[in-house]
Amino acid sequence: MSNEEEEIEDVDDDEDDPIRTFLKRREPKPDPVREGRFSLQKNRRTSWRVADTEPITGEDAKIDLGSILSDPIEGLEEKQSGEDGIVSEIVGIARDLPENATIGEFLGSYEGRIGEGECVEVLERLGEEGFVWECLYFFEWMRSREQPMVSPKAVSALFPVLGRAGMGEELMVLFKNLPRGVRFSDVRVYNATISSLSSCRRYADAWKVYEAMETNNIRPDHVTCSILITVMRKSGRSAKDAWEFFEQMNRKGIEWRLEVLGALVKCFCDEGLVKEALIIQLEMEKRGIRSNVIIYNTLMDAYVKSDKVEEAEGLFKEMKERGLKPTAPTYNILMDAYSRRMQPEIVENLLSEMQSLGLKPNVKSYTCLTSAYGRKRKMSDRAADAFLKMRKAGIKPTSHSYTALIHAYSVDGWHEKAYAAFESMRREGITPPIETYTALLDAYRRAGDARMLMDIWKWMMKDKIEGTRVTFNILLDGLAKQGHYLEARDVIYEFGRLGLSSTVMTYNMLMNAYARGGQHNKLPQLLREMAALNLKPDSITYSTMIYAYVRVRDFTRAFYYHKQMVKSRQVPDARSYEKLRSILDVKAAIKNRRDKNAILGIVNSTMALEPKRKGKKDEFWKNKKKRFGSNRLVGSS
Repeated sequence: MSNEEEEIEDVDDDEDDPIRTFLKRREPKPDPVREGRFSLQKNRRTSWRVADTEPITGEDAKIDLGSILSDPIEGLEEKQSGEDGIVSEIVGIARDLPENATIGEFLGSYEGRIGEGECVEVLERLGEEGFVWECLYFFEWMRSREQPMVSPKAVSALFPVLGRAGMGEELMVLFKNLPRGVRFSDVRVYNATISSLSSCRRYADAWKVYEAMETNNIRPDHVTCSILITVMRKSGRSAKDAWEFFEQMNRKGIEWRLEVLGALVKCFCDEGLVKEALIIQLEMEKRGIRSNVIIYNTLMDAYVKSDKVEEAEGLFKEMKERGLKPTAPTYNILMDAYSRRMQPEIVENLLSEMQSLGLKPNVKSYTCLTSAYGRKRKMSDRAADAFLKMRKAGIKPTSHSYTALIHAYSVDGWHEKAYAAFESMRREGITPPIETYTALLDAYRRAGDARMLMDIWKWMMKDKIEGTRVTFNILLDGLAKQGHYLEARDVIYEFGRLGLSSTVMTYNMLMNAYARGGQHNKLPQLLREMAALNLKPDSITYSTMIYAYVRVRDFTRAFYYHKQMVKSRQVPDARSYEKLRSILDVKAAIKNRRDKNAILGIVNSTMALEPKRKGKKDEFWKNKKKRFGSNRLVGSS
């Protein structure tokens, strides 16, 4: 066969290559936003790593188990990638690429000068600086050489970058076209693939990779087990399913390791099964596996979510007695708990203790302090001070921070300041989530500004932000109390289209608004609507109706609905019911006297007993006393 025929065959092979075909099909247009630059770990070691199972950002940072899933190969030397050498040259080319150009077009002179280890370092450096597509094209350049430089370590460097960028489709194409052979039939290649697919929420594909792993007779290890348990948790599988999978893997010889048990503890804690999670922790200790700070943080967070702060404090004390140093997420969990309990003094003490240990408070810490003050009345100034402390510390507020501040102003009735904070948030480029809109709506509901309520609702619909049940109730209550009954009905209809159907609370708010507006004659109609929707009136429903009729002195209906309330066993709490009964007892005494007089009149008329009637007063004696007094005065004079 001639050289020309060999070249033609090579070209045909390239055209059939799915990766090359995919890259050639790509149109030269700017990368989507989700594929933009992102901040990865600095100065990463050039060792074989498994990607984090989920990004450690925001509130999840305090309980994330991704940091315990790394599995570096022992014996690899740490390489520092300085600004000199061939690696820096290639990274510099990626930084200065012309528009619509790929990095492979400028690497012709580097063929034969760069090895596999340096290629891995280039991929890591490009990933750190957010050059996602450049990573992909550089990997394609590596595999298209006469002697391909694609290695398992290069795969483990590239796949996490693609996973964090949400490029699951491209990742699967690369995985399916990895070179066949013993070298790539390594459990760590599959672990990196499954973990990266989990990062971009491609859970079904992650399970397909695991099934391919079993088909190829590749034995899973403890890292595989921990990643898959995390995948099961994220995809909505139950803790029972995770435990059964763990038992299945245990029968295959998987060891009890901290990574696996940590993932199991997180599964059980997410479902509120803290006792079962503690049993797993106890079994860990019996087998000589000591719990780390992340395990304690997970258990503490589960107790806090169950409003069992004392138990969380007990774990905090136990952790310190065992020599484990609390981290910033540990303190954030406790500060969030006392923030919900509206105890800002304790949050301040925890913040001071945290700083005394050399731990730097983050945005979550200051947000907890702002929220703690913001939940109490007449504390909005202190909440604003906590917010300013965060800014002075050089920490950029998040949407949660602004929401806490807006809520503080709302509680104190400062709707103008709440709106100013909302505008400041948008100027900083922070997109307001539904929680922020809800807090702003609550501020104007308290202020009684129905026009602004409607405007804010229009902004939400314009930004395609769907409200929650809380948003629905705030809008409805604010409009109905201002007498905008038609608009309130529109809100019920619109939220019904979103799947948020009316509840008993919905009708309780409508009844309260109608009663305050003197529309008590509408209440029986609302009660019939509830019956048509199979909504059972509660104690608040009946109490609202009773007070409405007492207010207009319609005691007959008030007593009727009181009787209905008692029959349906929907009596309110003792204190509220005592107040209601005291009002009804006074009215009942008046009503009984009137009924007694009416009954006596009926009896007398039935028995023909005419009551003594007073005769008509004589006009002469009508002013007897008055004249007598005047005559006496005349005589004396």
